[in-house]
Amino acid sequence: MTQHTDLPSDLLPTTVRQFFAAHIARDADTASSFLAEDAVIVDQGETFRGREETHAFLQDAGSEFEYTTEQIGAHCVDDTHWVLTVRLEGSFPGGVAELDYRFALRDDLIAELVIANHPA
Repeated sequence: MTQHTDLPSDLLPTTVRQFFAAHIARDADTASSFLAEDAVIVDQGETFRGREETHAFLQDAGSEFEYTTEQIGAHCVDDTHWVLTVRLEGSFPGGVAELDYRFALRDDLIAELVIANHPA
């Protein structure tokens, strides 16, 4: 298995690019359209399953804070797994966070998304 690091955004799968663009624009309806019906999202240890729970998560995620999002890295783990690393800066506790968005794709949809702190 070859791991590609620091990929430019245009080499990420279209599903990942479009989901992430909608997510940072806080457009939960569009972001949800890239999720499989049985998708799972895990954010900081909390799990959301299925269309209703994942949509609610996308609607509410970070809504209590003002912040900017910058992609700082991306890599391919294998044909169906991709990692996007982002830096958030804003009004949340700590003010700065680097997160990995770990995508698992199935049939050109996101089957699983795990959001976790980027290892230091």
